[in-house]
Amino acid sequence: MFLRNAWYVAASEAELGEDLYPATILGEKVVLFRKTDGTPAALEDACPHRKLPLSMGRRQGDTLECGYHGLTFDCSGSCVRAPGSSRIPQGARVRSYPLEQRYGLIWIWMGAVELADPSKICDVPEWGDSTWGMNRGDSMIVACNYLYVTDNLLDPSHVAWVHQSSFGNAACAEEPLKTTVTDVGVIVSRWMRDVEVAPFYAKFVQFSGHCDRKQHYEVHYPAQAIIKALFTPAGTGSDEGPLHEQVFLMNSYNFMTPIDESNTRYYWFQMRNFDPTNEAVSREFDADVRHAFSEDRVILEAVHSGLSNKQTPNIDLASDSGPLRFRRNLNKLIEQEQASSLIPLVKQHAEV
Repeated sequence: MFLRNAWYVAASEAELGEDLYPATILGEKVVLFRKTDGTPAALEDACPHRKLPLSMGRRQGDTLECGYHGLTFDCSGSCVRAPGSSRIPQGARVRSYPLEQRYGLIWIWMGAVELADPSKICDVPEWGDSTWGMNRGDSMIVACNYLYVTDNLLDPSHVAWVHQSSFGNAACAEEPLKTTVTDVGVIVSRWMRDVEVAPFYAKFVQFSGHCDRKQHYEVHYPAQAIIKALFTPAGTGSDEGPLHEQVFLMNSYNFMTPIDESNTRYYWFQMRNFDPTNEAVSREFDADVRHAFSEDRVILEAVHSGLSNKQTPNIDLASDSGPLRFRRNLNKLIEQEQASSLIPLVKQHAEV
């Protein structure tokens, strides 16, 4: 099940060029393209005649022409040309999707058009701030349900075993977690005091010796995550007062787009509080982060397979508190959305 009244990343701005760009989002076939002025548009990827994907046709100015019989659709989804017909056939229309461009990404609204609210896109306060460095990140397809990815992004403890050479070390194995439920999602966090700096971060922190480390894992409904890593000299870590002048901050923004129930497109980028113009550092971040996320992919694909074909019941651990609360609350939102979408249908049947 998916929450449809929500924004998902359909593509990066770099991915959408002159060619038609087909994508499957929440199990729906969508085709994206750029209009002549460069702005993106998205239509249902199925001609209403015989359901040939419009992505197999061609763009004609700001319209899409079906590659089978030439039915042509504008950006609102209306058929504007039907070769060989004196009039536009009844029902010759495809769905059009609201889009927003933000953070180098193209966002698509999959629900009711009148509810599309750009303010619901994840806020990135560091974006455009010249004092913050950025690596533009990447994307990958993970062969698992998107909720296994949100589980992972609400579980700081997994880095002790999955990312021993990068984000994690022995210090991440035992410290208890704090779970906080908010209006928009769930936060799982913890401080680790007087511990070694994990390998990925050791190359970049500007102090020597042990650190106080904070892990802040936050996921908003349905699938937007903010992962904050904070490293400060041992004895200086606090949620109150000013940060130490040598504090290391990395805020990772992660966006999961369900392709279907068994596959997820995962997008990300990171912001850092040092070396804002150092491209070598950005390239190193890109390579190291992709390597770490590839470690996650191996685990999550195996988890999806294991739980899809389990022969005995699975169990939950204390570290599952955050993911389970997130799932329960998201499921309530989905149930409410589905119930409200049935109201017009119920009224219609009552009038018959």
